[in-house]
Amino acid sequence: MKTSLSYVLVTPYTIAKSRTGGVLSRLLSRTDLDLVGARMFTADEAFAKKYAETLRKRSPKDQLTLLADYVERNLAPSGGQAQRALLLLFQGNNPCEQLLGVCGQVNTRQAEVGAMSGGTIRDTYAELIFSSEKPGEVSYFEPALLTARSQGEADEDLRMMAGFFEGKENLVQGIPHPDPSKVERTLVILKPDNWAYHSSRPGAIIDMFSRTGLRIAGVKVHRFSLAQALDFYGPVEAVLKEKLAGRFGKRAKELLEREFQISLGEGTSKALSETFGVDCAVNEFGHIVEFMSGKRPGDRELEKPGEVKCMILVYEGENAVAKIRDALGPTNPAEAPDGTVRREFGSSVMVNTAHASDSTESFLREKSIVQIEENTLGAIIREHLG
Repeated sequence: MKTSLSYVLVTPYTIAKSRTGGVLSRLLSRTDLDLVGARMFTADEAFAKKYAETLRKRSPKDQLTLLADYVERNLAPSGGQAQRALLLLFQGNNPCEQLLGVCGQVNTRQAEVGAMSGGTIRDTYAELIFSSEKPGEVSYFEPALLTARSQGEADEDLRMMAGFFEGKENLVQGIPHPDPSKVERTLVILKPDNWAYHSSRPGAIIDMFSRTGLRIAGVKVHRFSLAQALDFYGPVEAVLKEKLAGRFGKRAKELLEREFQISLGEGTSKALSETFGVDCAVNEFGHIVEFMSGKRPGDRELEKPGEVKCMILVYEGENAVAKIRDALGPTNPAEAPDGTVRREFGSSVMVNTAHASDSTESFLREKSIVQIEENTLGAIIREHLG
């Protein structure tokens, strides 16, 4: 069966209230769809107006007029300040039907508190409040997210969005901060182990990072090429040789002595460390590269995107590097404090669920390697639309 493409647009209010992780958790764990693209962006007035006009042409009129009015008021800049929204692209069988089932319908009638179930995302996060003075008039509406109800609607909306993203930066600029001079950025990678099966893990991790009070300035779904993985983790190879070669050499010496009932001198131990030990350390480096890209060093297709998926996020705010590193925890999950991401979700030194830049200099280097300024979301939409 041919797969299709649809979207979920997370509203500025939902993002501002740090509900992004909760929304993503449900979308990933309650559908069998593949998240193929993600982008944080700020809409301008022209985009909001065009999107609203598209919604007004659809039916039922009561629901779509409510959504259109919301889009025009809340997606566009407010008081001269652009508002962050998040677009998520999902691919699979019947994506519109699956996403709508998880997102929930837009209610035009106020429900009794006792009748609310929290079964859908909108049940949990959306709000619809009517005026106490003017019966039937909505005084407050927050849909939490927007999504298409049919493939025709999805294609129409995605075509408009792809056109809007053309030529625009992937990182959001101008997020308000109390003291802009203290703002720094850092990079986070949600590693491939989080995407091995449909689960709420990626959303749960984002939710844990949100407790730092930092804001997301950029998102992309990324597949490391072998060349990128080798470049990104290149400095680790030398560290592995320094830390592991001696251990592997010592272990090899002990095994040889036991097997052949012989005592070997320090010269042999040194030689084993410099040969066998180094080879073992290089092999460990190869495992890291393969884990991140799905390819072993030596594969001829250096530039082709790998077989495994990551999500890359850029956080910004005061002391962003230190705050994210504290929330993440040490490299070894067994040594990580309770309440940290790696303690909660990591399983080994390599399969430790996430990476975070350890300095501003590392951030600048890493974002260049993964090309954070580029986002394939628009290309994915255009390929789908033909």
